[in-house]
Amino acid sequence: MSTLAHTMMTAARSTDSGLAGPGELDRYPFGEAPVAERVGAPVWESAEPELGRVGRRAAGSRGRGLHGQLVQQLGQMIVSGDLGADRPLVPEEIGQRFEVSRTVVRESLRVLEAKGLVSARPNVGTRVRPVSDWNLLDPDIIEWRAFGPQRDDQRRELNELRWTIEPLAARLAAGHGRADIQQRMSDMVEIMAHAMGQGDALTYSRADAEFHSLLIQVAGNRMLEHLSGIVSSALQVSGGPVTGCDRPSDASLGHHGRIVDALAAGDGTAAETAMRALLTVHPEVERVVPAPREH
Repeated sequence: MSTLAHTMMTAARSTDSGLAGPGELDRYPFGEAPVAERVGAPVWESAEPELGRVGRRAAGSRGRGLHGQLVQQLGQMIVSGDLGADRPLVPEEIGQRFEVSRTVVRESLRVLEAKGLVSARPNVGTRVRPVSDWNLLDPDIIEWRAFGPQRDDQRRELNELRWTIEPLAARLAAGHGRADIQQRMSDMVEIMAHAMGQGDALTYSRADAEFHSLLIQVAGNRMLEHLSGIVSSALQVSGGPVTGCDRPSDASLGHHGRIVDALAAGDGTAAETAMRALLTVHPEVERVVPAPREH
């Protein structure tokens, strides 16, 4: 095993991942939370009493103390529908419920406003905005939707976007000849193979995510690169056997390896074909990625 593989696997095991056992990915608590009644005043009781219990995946509002945790809690409640537009969000009520200062509440609401979830207006207060105003490409919102009541729609939409983005990225990447990035992608395949043999799903998923991120980087299209967060989020929130990246398998590894070989050979068609095969390695994908329409 290469030094890179050893380092990555060691780092993965040392991280607080919430693993229930060897090879099990961390579970996000919000997915199992009951949906509270959604009428009248905000149902603060539906929130997790302890602010410390938040999702463990890395995202924009994580790792920032009470501020980041409050963003997480309120964001989950808004996306789940527990907080609606029927009445304003009163900072004093929020501060009392979560036992945080007005400064923490104010900064958290500003973050949610930047994500398009709420708006603050004079004489109106802070209210939840309609879904059409949300920044649906924001990593936090992607995660909140994927582990809330909208989980099925979110995962379908993410995979449809991947079907659009990644085959094109693979074709473009084959023409750039970046040996350094291609080598790192090859290293990721090696790490994935070793992790699969060890039953280490956490390391496998991290190497897989980096593989796809590197692919988009080497495509040489800055607009595609800007969308790389969508792919990373899709890999993090995958909830079923939809694509070849959702669970370790020999077929998935084989397709990843063929992508690397095609890039090394400068064969864009082969790279695109291998990526499409990877994204449809499971028959269930037909329910998620519809067949092209005939005109």
